[in-house]
Amino acid sequence: MQAAFICYDRCSTCKKAEAWLQAHGVSYVRRPIKEERPTADELRAWLRASGLPVRRFFNTSGQLYRELGLRDRLQSMGEDEAIALLATDGMLVKRPLLILDSRVLVGFREPEWAEALGV
Repeated sequence: MQAAFICYDRCSTCKKAEAWLQAHGVSYVRRPIKEERPTADELRAWLRASGLPVRRFFNTSGQLYRELGLRDRLQSMGEDEAIALLATDGMLVKRPLLILDSRVLVGFREPEWAEALGV
């Protein structure tokens, strides 16, 4: 299985996750989220595969999230509107993302990644 690892180079959690993938011999394709932001169609598919609510895909600790006042706005935003907003800027998307054949992992939680990858 070849995973897609979507990350931001300056993110310490992404660096930790990538080191973990390498230490466990996981094969992956690296995709920088800032330069190759996810499309609305990708986000919609990942949302379905993850089983998570759309708000979990937002980088709530990011500067842009705070600047746009999304903490208050997300409650009244529909899923399509939220996905369209996420697709406008990769910095709004929580990272890292690990895209597997049938599963999408949002953020790095080592036990969850180990279980999903069988390592």
